[in-house]
Amino acid sequence: MTEDTAPIIRPIIQTVTGMAASDGAGVRLKRVLGQPALDMLDPFLMLDEFKSDRAEDYIAGFPDHPHRGFETVTYMLAGRMRHADNKGHEGVIEAGGVQWMTAGSGIVHSEMPEQDDGLMWGFQLWINLPAAEKMKPPAYQEFDAEAIPEEARDGGCLVRVVAGETAAGTRGPVSGISTTPLHLDITLPPGARFEEPVAAANNAFVYVYDGAAAATDADGTAITLAAGNLGVLGAGDTARITAGAAGAKALLLAARPIAEPVARYGPFVMNTRAEIVQAVEDMQAGRI
Repeated sequence: MTEDTAPIIRPIIQTVTGMAASDGAGVRLKRVLGQPALDMLDPFLMLDEFKSDRAEDYIAGFPDHPHRGFETVTYMLAGRMRHADNKGHEGVIEAGGVQWMTAGSGIVHSEMPEQDDGLMWGFQLWINLPAAEKMKPPAYQEFDAEAIPEEARDGGCLVRVVAGETAAGTRGPVSGISTTPLHLDITLPPGARFEEPVAAANNAFVYVYDGAAAATDADGTAITLAAGNLGVLGAGDTARITAGAAGAKALLLAARPIAEPVARYGPFVMNTRAEIVQAVEDMQAGRI
């Protein structure tokens, strides 16, 4: 798209409502992507939202569990989560911060609340790795709230850039990811419009987590995304949403599809069943 070319707005081609679920040791959450209505959107494998001010909903946390073959992204809006793994890494993800973990060949880690009261609110996103990177050494990119740049736009729109780069040149701190992800956290006042170029070759979606936003489908019909709704974006080169009367907060996520076979078994995501069997054997033998 050039300055002389009108943007092609990417329409909403599917809407999905998050479903109640639990994970870890019984943490109550909303599973948005990675459920029957939307199993995956290459390379995105899962999106969970956890939000509660009831300690009993989150206090049990996510005790030791393995991962292999993909990346996990934990983005916190409120509360604190302590991370520790079997490779000697430990830290705390606080409100406004992000941890981008490349599990690669394998890691066993825990994610436990660093609080016993108050609001715990955040997201965990799973992103696939291409076959060539599935067995690379585990790695982390961790950034606190102050390290995530914010971009103020006309109309009172505020954009936090976790990964990728906006059309205005604001670049997120997460880098070196082969799927070239765009990870934006958008806050819109009532009636404000947000528009951002998104590479035509990339898969993309919008997830509204507070308020409501309007978009259009392929026929130009208005689609309302309420809090807890995900909208898959179709062909085009630009994402556009307009906040409702109460404003809106939303995530815009996009990445290059990998287009490889996917074999999944719980915390393991590989390309073949044989690789899954090997992952299970490695876990049982203590090689992860």
